[in-house]
Amino acid sequence: MISVDNNSMQNIDVEAVWNDSEEQELLMHTIHVYPAKFPAFIATKAFEYAENEGVHIGKTADIFCGCGTVALEAKVHGKDFWGCDINPVATLIAKTKSSSYDLMLLNQYYESVKEGYQNEPSQNDVYSCANNRLKYWYTENSYIDLYKLKMLIEKEVPEGKYREAFLCLFSSILKTTSRWLTKSIKPQVDPNKEEKDVWNIFEKNYNKFIKAVDEIALLRNTKADIQIHTCNFLETNNAPNVDLIVSSPPYVTSYEYADLHQLSTLWLQYADDYKKLRQGSIGSTYNSVNYSINHDLLNEVGRRIINDLEAGDASKAKIRAVARYYIDMQSAVEKCACMLNKGGMVFFVVGDTEYKGVQILNSEHLIHSMINAGFRDIKATKRTISKKMLTPYRDAAGKFSSDKSNRTIYHEEYIITGRMWKN
Repeated sequence: MISVDNNSMQNIDVEAVWNDSEEQELLMHTIHVYPAKFPAFIATKAFEYAENEGVHIGKTADIFCGCGTVALEAKVHGKDFWGCDINPVATLIAKTKSSSYDLMLLNQYYESVKEGYQNEPSQNDVYSCANNRLKYWYTENSYIDLYKLKMLIEKEVPEGKYREAFLCLFSSILKTTSRWLTKSIKPQVDPNKEEKDVWNIFEKNYNKFIKAVDEIALLRNTKADIQIHTCNFLETNNAPNVDLIVSSPPYVTSYEYADLHQLSTLWLQYADDYKKLRQGSIGSTYNSVNYSINHDLLNEVGRRIINDLEAGDASKAKIRAVARYYIDMQSAVEKCACMLNKGGMVFFVVGDTEYKGVQILNSEHLIHSMINAGFRDIKATKRTISKKMLTPYRDAAGKFSSDKSNRTIYHEEYIITGRMWKN
């Protein structure tokens, strides 16, 4: 880490220690596929770095907690945690990963669901009444089997963390059992994909989950209070005071997360139209349809980037989305400043990108936001991205591509820290 000023970002070199870890990731981190998942070792190294800098970490937070990577690492390191995310699919995964379970009770519920699945007749008339979007993604047989499995989970497993865990496992098989193109992030039908046996896939994921629970139980016995909420951080009024915030903000020109999680959103009835979840997402084009850009609200870096986009051939929708993203991030940084105890630290992981020939300098904008919010001792380093699911390649039109001959984006990220010394 090196101290940064307004002109030093381009001089930061990659620090190899942040690229990867020799320690194997906990199996619990892999129970549900999640795009652009935060690397677990970064959370662990963030704890170590903050403590070496003199931060006593009683409670940590992640304001964009996603699938709960920081939450789980906080739990196994004995640190209390508070996190939130606007995406209910993400918080379902996060809660499941960071909860504690009785293996005997898990197996009892599993056997009840299994017995019902094997013996109760399927409701063959449910497909005709299904959500049209789900009909688009599933064959009739797969839909009927999934419907039966979900109904049995809700029948046999009482409300609470155990039902949430089984619904998370149900969610984890939805892409595999659909016509979604295998290993594709972007929603795309594979017309040649063969039907999968729903129960066999669910059973495999359940067995993996049991191993993950058992692995965590073998770790040192630490008690930590883990709280995860489904809400927009910018709108929450009950965020606690914490000593460390570790978070990776959403990318400003990334995929629509609501689109990526549409199967789980519809099956779990978080919305009758998955597109509704686009409306509150930071950086979403759909969250800024009627947004009026106020350049005066942007900091110096944000104004410069928006001016460059307006001078180029970027669409008005994209310009509005980028402007709102920057203003939302400025507000998020200010709220982080209010959350931190005196001497507390924020630890952000963010990447720069490019759109229509304009450099989208998220790292520089974030640093200016931190300075304006009162953060001091701001330091940064750079890491190479190696295992994110979102491809780092784009074609000439700016679309994501798997072709390694195309230009790369998101292949490096900045790690930015700052201290809050105000009372």
